[in-house]
Amino acid sequence: MSIGPREISVPFRPIPLDVPEGMKPNEFFNSPENLADLTNNNGLLTNAEDLLLYRKALGHSNEFDCSIIYNTSQSILNPLGRPVRRTQLPNNVRKVWNRMNQIVIAFMLEHYPDPEKHLILAGEASLDSTWPITSPGVPSIRMLHNHFIVFDKQQLKDAKVADTDNPNLTDGGQHSLFAAYMQDVYVEFLSSLDLKILRPIIGEASGLSLTGYPQGLPSWEINGGIDSLKNIDFWKEYDLVLKGFLDFYRTFFAQVSSRNSGVPDNAYFPKEIEKTLLFNNCFLSAAKKVRDQCIADARYATSIRWQPAFKQLIYRDDQGRLVVTISQNSIGNAITELLGVVVKRTPDAKGYEKSEPALIEKLLKLRSRLVEADLGHGIKTKYWDK
Repeated sequence: MSIGPREISVPFRPIPLDVPEGMKPNEFFNSPENLADLTNNNGLLTNAEDLLLYRKALGHSNEFDCSIIYNTSQSILNPLGRPVRRTQLPNNVRKVWNRMNQIVIAFMLEHYPDPEKHLILAGEASLDSTWPITSPGVPSIRMLHNHFIVFDKQQLKDAKVADTDNPNLTDGGQHSLFAAYMQDVYVEFLSSLDLKILRPIIGEASGLSLTGYPQGLPSWEINGGIDSLKNIDFWKEYDLVLKGFLDFYRTFFAQVSSRNSGVPDNAYFPKEIEKTLLFNNCFLSAAKKVRDQCIADARYATSIRWQPAFKQLIYRDDQGRLVVTISQNSIGNAITELLGVVVKRTPDAKGYEKSEPALIEKLLKLRSRLVEADLGHGIKTKYWDK
């Protein structure tokens, strides 16, 4: 069996939405009107903190696929002014958000206990205003949301090997630059984080045997597995990983933009940046290479995400361990591609409807569990009752 990223085809039922004339689809998807449709046609549960659990109409997997979104569409009309990552959440919302995440992940592990049969992942991708809202690759809904996905590993084994040059598996050349010049300093910088539950995994040990992904990215095993996700200290450490990532890439792109720019004003770890990054020749040399290319190549310069874009995952590896990893986001890619799964969505209502009853049954069971934990109340749609 060949090792490499896989491309699968996932049927979906076309969404009955008419985008108003003169609007681009992702402009409409960020409108309050569209978010009302998301709730009314696909919403499963909502709560007083404006967290919405919903079925993914354009899903990654028809085995199990849902999201939780921080639905601020009615309270913050400016799409670029909405919270787009956990570190921007109010404390009361973050607490409920973490509890919901823990329950959904536990539900997936309970219903899919065998790591040889199913790939389980949960995570978020950056929705920062890193590009103009109408640019290709900009997220279709600019609000913080997590993905919860299960893939049948037999389907992945039977799928064709994806082209490794697929734009969704690359990052415009920045990953190769990172691997060549900055990997050691990145690991050194992240090792300064005060982590007790998250234990570093060295080298390729966290990679999936089927796809080979994630490819040597910094990864951490969750000591204690699912039980640790019930500990608020785990979620604090999960946020530390994100904060460390943001500091690293903010510092890097600040150096690309302005030579010798110093510690960013909004840094979480200013002492570590000064000590580890701004006195590291490889780090500063890599920034110079990107800066020089931006000056000489207009096309390359417009492809840069000047604010850090990321994907952060909790996934189950081949040994059954729960693993955390984080990556610089690539150009136009989806959360699944961090693990080497490329999803080709195919409009096929009949194909989707074959999987729909079993999918909805599991999602409604999950909803009941969240209601029992006092994390929200059910939503009635034309597909299910309240």
